[in-house]
Amino acid sequence: MSWEEDIDALAEKGNERMDAEDYLGAVEFFDLAWTMLPEPKTQWPQATWLLASIGDAHVLRGDFETAHAALTTCMHCPDALGNPFIHLRLGQAQFELGNEPRAADELMRAYMGAGPEIFADEDPKYIDFLASKATHIERPLS
Repeated sequence: MSWEEDIDALAEKGNERMDAEDYLGAVEFFDLAWTMLPEPKTQWPQATWLLASIGDAHVLRGDFETAHAALTTCMHCPDALGNPFIHLRLGQAQFELGNEPRAADELMRAYMGAGPEIFADEDPKYIDFLASKATHIERPLS
């Protein structure tokens, strides 16, 4: 198998752990896949979705510092800038770490890229926060 196939297989196992809400287990697979990327790691498309997955898992488990680190690095990877989901998770991490100006910026990028529906399954505090910083913010449909 090629390194790409090895990474895909590990990522699939990580996704299965995410579906089971075993976020630490998922991170173990994503981290292992990350170590297999050739240097410089951030040049590869796989780096984008691996770091986004690592950040997602850490947000969901409430480890916002680790999520912030992964998602900040992710922003240097192919096609990460402008990805609404990555901006959402980075904005949530920024919010929880008390970095309100950065949180507002990232959450607005998520909102502008995907509309209010990206907040539909999220804690309403994030869209409420965004609405407190900008006008004409619509709520997701219930």
